[in-house]
Amino acid sequence: MKPTGENKTADTTINVAIVEDDAEVRRSLINIINREAGMSCAGAFGAAREALEQIPRLRPQTVLMDINLPGMSGIECVRKLAEAVPGLPIVMLTVYHDTKAIFDSLAAGAIGYLLKPVRADELVRAIRDVRAGGAPMSTSIARQVVQAFKKPASPERGDVPDLSPREREVLELLAKGYQSKEIATQLGIAYWTVESHVAHIYQKLHVRSRAEAVAKYLQN
Repeated sequence: MKPTGENKTADTTINVAIVEDDAEVRRSLINIINREAGMSCAGAFGAAREALEQIPRLRPQTVLMDINLPGMSGIECVRKLAEAVPGLPIVMLTVYHDTKAIFDSLAAGAIGYLLKPVRADELVRAIRDVRAGGAPMSTSIARQVVQAFKKPASPERGDVPDLSPREREVLELLAKGYQSKEIATQLGIAYWTVESHVAHIYQKLHVRSRAEAVAKYLQN
């Protein structure tokens, strides 16, 4: 594990782990995080296996994960980390922007997807968004997700869930990173109505989280 600078211990500090094989990019990410007030890099790793050994012990609040890693892909690393540390927020930070990479990452357990190169302010905003319960995505990625929702389902697919128009609206907004209160405002409905729609979506898709719901719907 690479040194990550001073150890900030305040309760409000967001501890971030980085999994990135490019040493220069890794150093840049460490510097961005350690320069930001209220953030600290808990650990930086150049390979998935090293990350799998250390991250469950470090228990960071957020993980930034590259896809193209030596030995084991970042997507597989996400899957294993999600099993080892349930509920750990993992955000993909990668150059891959194809739908399959997006779907596979979300299906594995990632809650966000950012494209490289990423500006320092964008990265910091995304990390804070994760801490607040959001699911940050680069604008172009969110657009791809929404476009995937709008594609007509193939008639031969018998496993496509029968979501109502309102449930599809709610799911699209979830995919964009909106929280339930924000969705209620956006659609002009009550907060508890949104929560009811979300519960029905989870039930119909047989999932337990926003990331799983988005991934399942993309797959179908």
